[in-house]
Amino acid sequence: MKLWGGRFTKGTDKGVEEFTSSISFDCRMYREDIAGSIAHARMLAKCGIISDEDTEQIVAGLTGILADIEAGNFTFEIALEDIHMNIEKRLTDQIGAAGGRLHTARSRNDQVALDTHMYLRREIAAVSRLLADLQQALMETAANNRNVIMPGYTHLQRAQPILFAHHMMAYFFMFTRDFSRLQGVWDRTDMMPLGAGALAGTTYPIDAKYVAQQLQFGALYDNSLDAVSDRDYILEFLSFASILMMHLSRLSEEIILWSSSEFKFIELDDAHCTGSSIMPQKKNPDVSELVRGKTGRVFGHLMAMLTVAKGLPLAYNKDLQEDKEGLFDTIDTVKFSLSVYGSLLRAMKINGQRTQAVLDQDFSNATDMADYLVKKGLPFRQAHEVVGKAVRYCIEAEKYLTDLTLEEFQQFSPLFAADILQAITIATCVNNRNSHGGTSPGQLSRQLDTAKDILQREQVVLGKYGGVGL
Repeated sequence: MKLWGGRFTKGTDKGVEEFTSSISFDCRMYREDIAGSIAHARMLAKCGIISDEDTEQIVAGLTGILADIEAGNFTFEIALEDIHMNIEKRLTDQIGAAGGRLHTARSRNDQVALDTHMYLRREIAAVSRLLADLQQALMETAANNRNVIMPGYTHLQRAQPILFAHHMMAYFFMFTRDFSRLQGVWDRTDMMPLGAGALAGTTYPIDAKYVAQQLQFGALYDNSLDAVSDRDYILEFLSFASILMMHLSRLSEEIILWSSSEFKFIELDDAHCTGSSIMPQKKNPDVSELVRGKTGRVFGHLMAMLTVAKGLPLAYNKDLQEDKEGLFDTIDTVKFSLSVYGSLLRAMKINGQRTQAVLDQDFSNATDMADYLVKKGLPFRQAHEVVGKAVRYCIEAEKYLTDLTLEEFQQFSPLFAADILQAITIATCVNNRNSHGGTSPGQLSRQLDTAKDILQREQVVLGKYGGVGL
C-alpha cells in the first residue's frame, strides 16, 4: 500500500505510476534526503514531539540505509514514486512504528525542497572548484606565452595585433564574473525550507533554526508558501550555467578555428583529439566541438524551467517535479565541460612563429600609422584617409606598409619621417597600447597580478563552501 493510500479505494494505474514517478532521477539525492531526515528526527526529539528512543532507532535505521545504498544493496521502486518514499518505506519496514513517526511535522513538499537546496549547494561547491581551476589554467597559459603576438579580430577580420596572453586573460575575467555569479546563486540556495510543511507551516512546536544549524544553512525562508513553491534558486543556477557555457562555447569556437590548417595558431594535444574512421590525416578538436554543442542543451534546460514555472499558482504543484532532470543534466554537463577544458588548455601548444608570420603579411598596424600622423598634428579623420590610401596603394603594389620607403610614405603625407617604420612594427604596436586593460606587456603583468589576487580570494570562498557537509 502507498504511504499516502488511506483515502484511496483503488490502486494506482501502472502507467500513471511510471508517469508520475521521479525515482529514476531523484535517487541521486539520497545523501541529502537521509541527512535532512536525521536532522529532522533529532529536532523532533529535542522539542519533545517524538521520544529519544524513537529518534535513536530512526537515526540508526537511516544510517544503515545510507550504507546499503552506498554498497549497492538498495533497490529503488517505481511504485514508491520518489527518493523520500523509498527511504521512508525501507525505514518503516526495518524499525516499525518509530519509522512512521519520522514524517511528523513535515511534508514531502518541504522535504523535496530541502533535498534540492542541499544537493544544489553541494554541487555549487564542486562547480566552483572546477571553475577556479579553469581560471588557473587560463592564467598559466597566458603567463607561459607572454611574448607571443597574434592578430586581434573584429568581424573575424584581422584588426590590431595583441598578445596571445591578453586574449587568454579576456576569458579569465569572463570566468571571474561567472564565479561571482555563482556566489550569488549559493547565497539564494543556502536557505532552509524545512518547517514550511505542505504550504502553511505546522501546528507542532518545531525548532527550524536548530535544523538549519544541523545542516549548516545560513538562512531560513521567512514564508512557508515561498519555501515550498518557488524554484528561483534553480533558475538562477541554470542562468549562471547558460552564461558560463556561452563563454566556454566562444572559447571553443576559437580553439576549433585556431587548430585548423587555415589558422595553425595552436596544436591540441593528441589526448584531447580524435581521428577519422576514413581519413588517416585527420586530428579533430572533438572536446571543443562537444562543449560548443552541449551549450545548446543547457540553454534549453533554462528555457524549459522558465516555461514550467511561469504560470504556477501558489503553492506546490506537480509541475515542479520537472525542476530536477534539467538541473541534474546541467550540473553534469557543466562539470564535464569544465573538467576537460583545464587540461586541454594546459596541454595545447602555441605556434608563435605562425601568428607572427600572419601579422607580418597584413595591415593590422594601420591604426598605429594613423595615430603616428595624429601625434604629428593631423586630425584623426584626415589621418584615417591618408592611411586608407596607403593601404590601397600597397594592395595594388602587392606590398605591406613596412615595405614602403620613406619616399613612398611622403607621397601620402609630408608628416612622415624616418621614424615611421619603427612606429609601425608589430612589437611597437603592442608595446604602445599601455592604457588600462590594454595589450602591452606592462598591462599584461598588471592583469596577471590581478588574476593572482582574484584566485586567492576565490580560494577563501571555496574554503567556506568546503565547510558545508552532509
